[in-house]
Amino acid sequence: MAFGGKLFACILLLFYSVVMSYDIIKALHLIAVIAWFAGLFYLPRLFVYHVDAPNKAAKEMLTTMERKLYQFIMMPAMAATWGFGIWLLVLNPGWLEFGWLHAKLTLVVLLTGYHHSLKYFHKQLAAGTCKRSGKFFRLWNEVPTLVLIAVVFLVLLKPF
Repeated sequence: MAFGGKLFACILLLFYSVVMSYDIIKALHLIAVIAWFAGLFYLPRLFVYHVDAPNKAAKEMLTTMERKLYQFIMMPAMAATWGFGIWLLVLNPGWLEFGWLHAKLTLVVLLTGYHHSLKYFHKQLAAGTCKRSGKFFRLWNEVPTLVLIAVVFLVLLKPF
């Protein structure tokens, strides 16, 4: 076999191992989840600072930070979380028979709704029309923590 054929075979083998390796996809899924949660934890904290900001310049800076966090970190991380999660289900369709997975997916759907609520609040804060207080955003910031705790226990313990 010529060098080009061997190179092609190596690339094909590498591609196949990446595409079909459960452990690699699971690792990528976990990395995406961590990145997504980093944004879910931080953005509401920025909202607290935004609501309490003393002047227009600070509010403008926070608006830019919020937009970039949402657009460049949170959206790709959420998409990757969903994409790799679906990929894991394609590799293991039998999981769909278990109640713990249905509970986890329900929580992930709710978390996705929460994620989009943050975009709604960001738009209000940017427009200066948000009526929510810093206390509200401190409490709203606890939602992903509760979801994370529940999902971790569901995935690790598989109680039903």
